[in-house]
Amino acid sequence: MAFAYVPLYIRSVNDHTPILPAPESGKPSYLRQFELVERVKAYDPSANEGLINKAYIFTIKAHGEQKRHSGDPYFAHPIEVAGILANLHLDVASICTALLHDVLEDTDVTREELAKEFTPEIAELVDGVTKLSQLELSPSATKESAQAENFQKFVLAMSKDVRVLLVKLCDRLHNMRTLEYHPRQSSRERIAKETLEIYAPLARRIGVDRICSELEDLSFKHINEGAYEGIMRRLDDWRENQGEAISDVSTALRDLFDKYNLSVRIYGREKRPFAIWRKLQRQNISFEDVADLYAFRILTETEEDCYRVLGILHRNYRAVPARFRDFISVPKPNGYQSLHTTIRTPDNRRVEIQIRTERMEDVAERGVAAHWTYKDQSYAYDPERAKASGGDPVRRIRPLVEMMEQSGDAAEFLVNAKMEMFADQVFAFTPKGDLISLPRGATPLDFAYAVHTKVGDTCIGAVVNSSRVPLRTQLRNGDVVKIVRGGTPEPQEGWENMVVTGKARSALRRLTREGEAEEFRRIGAMLAEHAFQRENQPFAEKSLGDVVKRMGLTDVEEVYEILGRGDLSMNDFIITVFPALKDRDADEEMANRDLISDRSARLYVKGEELRPGVSLHLESCCSPIPGDRIIGLQSRQGGIDIHTIDCEELAKHESDPQDWIDLGWRRAAEKAASTARVTTTVQHVPGALADVTRIIGENFGNLINIKTLQRSPAFFDMLLDLEVRDNRHLLAIIAAMRTSTYVVAADRTRSQIEKGESNVSDAKQSDEK
Repeated sequence: MAFAYVPLYIRSVNDHTPILPAPESGKPSYLRQFELVERVKAYDPSANEGLINKAYIFTIKAHGEQKRHSGDPYFAHPIEVAGILANLHLDVASICTALLHDVLEDTDVTREELAKEFTPEIAELVDGVTKLSQLELSPSATKESAQAENFQKFVLAMSKDVRVLLVKLCDRLHNMRTLEYHPRQSSRERIAKETLEIYAPLARRIGVDRICSELEDLSFKHINEGAYEGIMRRLDDWRENQGEAISDVSTALRDLFDKYNLSVRIYGREKRPFAIWRKLQRQNISFEDVADLYAFRILTETEEDCYRVLGILHRNYRAVPARFRDFISVPKPNGYQSLHTTIRTPDNRRVEIQIRTERMEDVAERGVAAHWTYKDQSYAYDPERAKASGGDPVRRIRPLVEMMEQSGDAAEFLVNAKMEMFADQVFAFTPKGDLISLPRGATPLDFAYAVHTKVGDTCIGAVVNSSRVPLRTQLRNGDVVKIVRGGTPEPQEGWENMVVTGKARSALRRLTREGEAEEFRRIGAMLAEHAFQRENQPFAEKSLGDVVKRMGLTDVEEVYEILGRGDLSMNDFIITVFPALKDRDADEEMANRDLISDRSARLYVKGEELRPGVSLHLESCCSPIPGDRIIGLQSRQGGIDIHTIDCEELAKHESDPQDWIDLGWRRAAEKAASTARVTTTVQHVPGALADVTRIIGENFGNLINIKTLQRSPAFFDMLLDLEVRDNRHLLAIIAAMRTSTYVVAADRTRSQIEKGESNVSDAKQSDEK
């Protein structure tokens, strides 16, 4: 097909022509029946005209005398929504769904009636759109939790059939076009904010750029009318001043491609108000500094011609460095393809150029809707063909669904989903060449979870471009990433802070929650056995069946978990297991418990299974390390607080010795590194600190932190955090430190830093006196 030149035109920011023409003067404020049918028949000659006419008349009768805020008949809204869908070239089932999308919610029509009058497919689509409408963030859903829960259901519903989402987006677009008629300003702002945060990003995610852009602009106008009007005025001035220069560039481009005998179509694209506003905010620049305020789009017949056009431009104009992007070989996640480059004209004017085929232009404007085609002699959406051509909408929405499944609650999901939808993109590759798109700033850990949840769960390292890199490394465009996997899914401390994708963050939190639950169950099982032994009763798990029933729980594992978390106290657990104890004389109960406390089970810290900070809390007041005699107390925050036997904190619990749990260390834990704190006073002379660190190293300790507490002309006091094997290892290091001529004193710190500071300071002042 040969392309002819067409005159260059400016697509105005206020021009909605690509989506829906404005009604002519004197005509109704909605499409007439024959106009809608003609619009559909223009792209689908095989369309079922009778079905469209029937749906058109049905919606008028169903809505009757209902009115909108504008005073127009209510049925004007679904008719206009159908017109927007027709401009996206959707199938007849979608057009009829748009015409009928409000009848289930606002009239007495039932789903069964729709299925009988039309088709089961149309009835199902209308029901899906109705459910989405019911999930919208209505004024009554003011709480963030309710909004988040609704969005969860929204994502799940739209993932089943993309046509439901497309109808809903067009429904929201028409509502936004008439939002100024809404009587309450607070509601207008709420609806505009919701549109900007949810609907516009969803439209962009499935590639419907023309709807996304208009939703953004309309939302911006209602959220920040002053800024919107300011940008519009600047654009008017800019057009007046730059019109002649733009015409000169367009003429030069046209003449250039005539010279090379290349048929192309050229038109101009003006940057939209919200896109300008976003750029002014993000880049902290002025209006005059927006380089791509105006761009030219060059449309070709074939992909090969795109690269030919690029070559011609770069041979005849100076290309601006670092301003070239090839989205043809590496498309964006929503299917967008184009070549982007920026050139300088002879008068040193920067001009942005976008080069693509007509097909790429169609996909860029209509997204997944561009993949509607003929199937079995009828025009309809063909999921298999769409998938093969890169238009699979389910794939684009699936990350949101997976994120929803892994999130601990709706609020977490909503935050992560927004973060996912708003992020700029970076493109990396697997070793096999598969493209993985990620938000800018993503790390190999994000990459691992983007490949598959199981890959992320077992990730222990990464190789980027054949070099081993830390997992916190930010990926760049074109990186080839290989994930090194381990065996046991277990997130490391701080991993959540090194990811930027909502999917990775949700997965890591889910993994942490699962690990915590398992650890709390193990802790709860130990506490339950300890409770039985306190009462001098043989422990049998089957005896907890009554506890499950009395507390309305699911199984014994749930009993263990709430006991380990601290949601169920030891005393309440014992009374639930042995109800007769509730009436026992309090003095007798205490006496009996004192007798059996010495027979408490000896429990062990399973260093290879339980993570300190989750189930086991090594308290900073005494900093227990392997080899210390330790005691456990059930924590109010869940799990067990661990203290050394001589810790002052235990004195606060002397009245409840029955709650003390005698703990020991496994050998595996004794071999692991633990952190201990040493307080030392050192002479204030050159080489003193070097001698201290030498002694620690020679004794196989690892100095991980130093804090200077106080300094004087003669001495300075320090707190040293050391990694040691056990208490014997620590004592050996302290003894070696005391042999140094520079060290005045060295002792293990049994108190927190604040208390240690005052003690050390007092001791030093005494020595100086």
